[in-house]
Amino acid sequence: MNWDAFITCAVTGVGDSAGKNPHVPITPEQIAGAAIEAAKAGAAIAHLHVRNPETGKGARDVALYAEVVRRIRESDTDVIINLTAGMGGDLVFGSVENPLPLNPHGTDMVGAEERLAHVTALLPEICTLDCGSMNFAEGDYVMTNTPGTLRAMARRVQALGVRPEIEVFDTGHLVLCKQLIKEGLIDDPVMIQLCMGIPYGAPNDPQTLMAMVANLPPGAVYSAFSIGRMQLPYAAMAVLAGGNIRVGLEDNIWLSRGVPATNSQLVERAVQTVTSMGARIMGPEEVRAKLKLEKRVGALA
Repeated sequence: MNWDAFITCAVTGVGDSAGKNPHVPITPEQIAGAAIEAAKAGAAIAHLHVRNPETGKGARDVALYAEVVRRIRESDTDVIINLTAGMGGDLVFGSVENPLPLNPHGTDMVGAEERLAHVTALLPEICTLDCGSMNFAEGDYVMTNTPGTLRAMARRVQALGVRPEIEVFDTGHLVLCKQLIKEGLIDDPVMIQLCMGIPYGAPNDPQTLMAMVANLPPGAVYSAFSIGRMQLPYAAMAVLAGGNIRVGLEDNIWLSRGVPATNSQLVERAVQTVTSMGARIMGPEEVRAKLKLEKRVGALA
């Protein structure tokens, strides 16, 4: 049991959820506002994607990230900023019989430096590194993160002084994570997010979660989450397994059956669940000290 836990709120993601829940934030103003509301509800960390304000689809536009980060940093609410670096590794094959040429709808493959352009410009306290490739849900989409690309991204993030959050979707990703640590590309304290229940990664049953926990690098600070209806039960599961919590509209859009959630409501429910178990929720300053983070101010650092 983790008696002192922190909450990450994954505010929006890039999935096709905007039309399914009116509370999914799309514009930079909405995304920043949702992050601030989640922080007021108890989230120490805001994990951020951006979307094209006109289409609602995921984007990598540095200007959109800059507006979100500026609004959060200039607010009177403290929250640790965690920017995704998962975009730019999206591969969609043409068809089963004709995989090439690639399908331009959904394929977005760029180099390591471009995937980190917003991180370089804005210097968040944390950014994510998806530590491996995998078949992601149905169809011909592959989430692509090769060892060479990850080494280059880890080296760049390390040079920027940003803490990487290693996103782990299966046991093989932990093997690669440990290799990057061995090569000196990830500094202590190592921060890991166990991403459970995502087809076709590690399932979210308790036995698989504990197998993942048992294979973590020694001393790692870790969180765990699942998606959909299992997101809120995983608030309890994560702390029982010794970890920290992630909730938010990136991974689940419902508060209960048929009731669309807001980010702040999901955070509030996680706080209620965990504190009723006797655990304490950590604030952003405590988490900065735990993870050795450097708080930055202003729109551009």
